[in-house]
Amino acid sequence: MLQPTEPGFTLIDPVEMPPRLRGCVVAIGNFDGVHRGHRAVIMRAQARALAMGRPCAVLSFEPHPADFFARKPVIFRLTPLEDKARALAALGLDGLIVLTFDARLAGLGAEAFVEEVLVRQLGVACVVAGYDFHFGKARAGTPDFLRAAGARLGFEVEIVARIAEDAEGSLEAVSSTATRMALEQGDVARAAMLLGHEWSVSGVVEHGKKLGRSLGFPTANLRLDPSCALRPGIYAVRVEARGMSYKGVASFGRRPTFDNGALLLEVMLFDFSGDLYGEMLRVAFVGFIRGEEKFADVEALVARMHMDVDEARALLA
Repeated sequence: MLQPTEPGFTLIDPVEMPPRLRGCVVAIGNFDGVHRGHRAVIMRAQARALAMGRPCAVLSFEPHPADFFARKPVIFRLTPLEDKARALAALGLDGLIVLTFDARLAGLGAEAFVEEVLVRQLGVACVVAGYDFHFGKARAGTPDFLRAAGARLGFEVEIVARIAEDAEGSLEAVSSTATRMALEQGDVARAAMLLGHEWSVSGVVEHGKKLGRSLGFPTANLRLDPSCALRPGIYAVRVEARGMSYKGVASFGRRPTFDNGALLLEVMLFDFSGDLYGEMLRVAFVGFIRGEEKFADVEALVARMHMDVDEARALLA
């Protein structure tokens, strides 16, 4: 199984398919977050691929179509491309095919998308998509349209039904939108329920002003994807660093007590000594402790930070 960092797992705008992916089964969609609904689509694609003796890949698009049409980033990306590739590789897929969503692709009609992209460019044997998948200019392509096109052009089509989450007696479709809303409210527990796993981010540790160290709380600083709209605040987290797993507490915000600067994720790892500058960290959000606050003085902030550490340890116990 190829890993996302290996050449060949992620194919961007392939002119022709490599031999190992020819005649593949594709799960098609944006797959931002790789949530429970996405995994249901992917599992059906993998089952079809196994039955047909074919490779299995995901077909996705960059940038997000909403960003393209807005001509600026407007979507809170749950999984930027590298994180998406890593999550998909972990599911055992044979590859990720990424098409650049530009004016040409946006202008393709549904029929042209099927004939030019799915059939001629990718040579698919089967397409698996979610119940709400629409494609082509003005989103004219529907699941029924895709089924009819497949029957006419010689590839199989399977549409996966809606996945819902029972939330206090109501049914809500598992979706990237619902997950974004939960994270914007700081409700990382609800986001994890929708995703089927804890929401996580990754980044390289940068040098900072070392304010945490001067206060007795040394932190590793990461700049997240600019689209990140997580609620600023304090969180209990799990951290993967150097192949090890640590518990910790993290602050996401602008440090209003000091400089009200750029958004930054500052992570304190429990029971860790040394520095992590230049290292790649993966931070999974487990629980919300409090919103970001401006304190009257440093002493009040430090007292609250001690409480934050205790609460994080309790949440992670």
